[in-house]
Amino acid sequence: MSIEIIGVFIIIAAVIILFAFEIFPMDKISFCIIAALLLTGLVSPEEAVSGFSNKAVITILCLMILAIGLEENGAISYLAKGLKILKNWPVVLATVAIMLIAGSISAFVSSTAVVIVFIKIVAELREKYQLPPGKLLLPISFASILGGSCTLMGTSTNLLVSNIAARYTGEKLGFFEFSLMGGTFLVISIGIIALFYRFLPRDTGELSDNYDLDRYLLTLTVEPESPLVDTPIGESFMYKEADITVLRLSRYGYDQNLDNHDLLIKPNDVILLHCSLENLQKMRGEGYFEVEQEEKDHFKSTKNTQIKKVADSDKKDKDESENTDKNLLLELLLLPGSRFLGKNLTELKTMLIPRAIPLAVNKRKKLRILQNRLHQSNHEFTKLHVGDRLLIQTRPEFVSNFENSNNLAVLNQYEGRTPATPFKRNLSILILIATITMAATGVFEVMTSVITGTLAMLLFKCVELNRIYEKINWQIIFLLAGMIPLGIAMSNAKADTWITEELLALMSGQQHIFIIGLLFLTTMLLSSVVSNNATAIIMAPIGISLATGLSLDPKPFILCVMFAANFSFFTPLGYQTNALIYSMGIYKFKHFLVIGGVISVVLWIVGTLLLSAML
Repeated sequence: MSIEIIGVFIIIAAVIILFAFEIFPMDKISFCIIAALLLTGLVSPEEAVSGFSNKAVITILCLMILAIGLEENGAISYLAKGLKILKNWPVVLATVAIMLIAGSISAFVSSTAVVIVFIKIVAELREKYQLPPGKLLLPISFASILGGSCTLMGTSTNLLVSNIAARYTGEKLGFFEFSLMGGTFLVISIGIIALFYRFLPRDTGELSDNYDLDRYLLTLTVEPESPLVDTPIGESFMYKEADITVLRLSRYGYDQNLDNHDLLIKPNDVILLHCSLENLQKMRGEGYFEVEQEEKDHFKSTKNTQIKKVADSDKKDKDESENTDKNLLLELLLLPGSRFLGKNLTELKTMLIPRAIPLAVNKRKKLRILQNRLHQSNHEFTKLHVGDRLLIQTRPEFVSNFENSNNLAVLNQYEGRTPATPFKRNLSILILIATITMAATGVFEVMTSVITGTLAMLLFKCVELNRIYEKINWQIIFLLAGMIPLGIAMSNAKADTWITEELLALMSGQQHIFIIGLLFLTTMLLSSVVSNNATAIIMAPIGISLATGLSLDPKPFILCVMFAANFSFFTPLGYQTNALIYSMGIYKFKHFLVIGGVISVVLWIVGTLLLSAML
């Protein structure tokens, strides 16, 4: 064993430790890998940054953009709306149906985006139909992983393995080449979930408290010209939107009966809402949300004064004046020592005007059973504490004032967005279908197809570039860009050759089923502590070299690594959707270990039998 091989193994061991114990974020680990490979001379500078231009990485980036376009325009939610029919089904059958739907969508859309949307849908199903989230969310995560394993563009792991296969063998994976096998794994796992259904937790309180859906407390005063006037509250948008909860309606200082859905909304009614940021912006854009007239006049007059000063002193051009007139939404995190602590929204208005107008507050503490805590007044209910998030409306020239405050942290900055329309939603779906068709029929290769689809999304304004920059999971991109050079370093140092020779000595004369089974198990175990993408990059070259050394068809070995790297079920660490579900506090590690462990063992056995039969 050469010094170079030892160096590669030390770096791989360090990477596994960093991933397993989450010592650094993924993107920081990526830079550590690149720096270590460069400093040890295992890769050239060009090879060290080759991951940023890798075809698989660019393809994955474009797929993320397509998923953002679908989510921004409500396409994923629209496709999943039919889930409301499950309210009258037995919960176990509802779980099976949801897994089939989530798995089917995940075959073409980012599994993480699908799981996030389904979390919101499950929150609605729980609130309105008492379907327990604990019985649904873990199966949804598993189904999204399995569904993503059914097509080439279903998950980034598939694209990476296909790219590695093309580099080593000159042959890529077909778009639907492994769909039948992936669908078999999905059906088997759904059956296992149905059998072990009773081990899933039934309920853990309010779902929206455990998972941050960016929900804010908002006091809305109904203006005389508002479209809400004389509308029965049960027929208003507030009862039709899943992410809006009406907590109180006050009229002349007296609370009204919210159980009466025929109650007509009147001018000057004060409504306390609990809603998502998306719906808050939608209300603002459609004229439902208005600040009080006195505040608007003060805000407007000061704004005009600011514009006049800019024009008089600096003689800015028209475009800059228009930009000054543009209002922004700013999300602030309250830190210890902030002068806003202990204040409610009404008191904040006098403190912030004319620089800003407070709109809503996101409480840090869990708001369990919100209606039971409404004995407090609106003012007391929205009183601010350390860790609360405050949403304000301000202008660009005032943003720096908040950024430079020692006792506030600016978390996010939002521009008012036009609400999604059915036309944009349908157009986004058509673009996705066209992209899939081009890739599946071989009109273009996958990268060309997704780049074309991304261009269509941008040209038809289904998604804006600023939203892409905000919502892209750049950690994944940097992780891939750092792991790809590690695969190159293994090749440069002949580490993959050394591993293959050792494995050949161990497996020489063994039956094919033993060889495939050992490769499948090793890959799956590694994927339980390291990300699925990192596992694929490390194991795919080894699997291909092993097949070549044994004079066997490499295709079963390539598929073996691809499926095994995806099948990270018995810990919440290896796959992003599992980590997301685990972080909500609904599930314990034992739920992954027991249910995920059974699924892993069964799929290992079935996968070994199916793949070895191909040899």
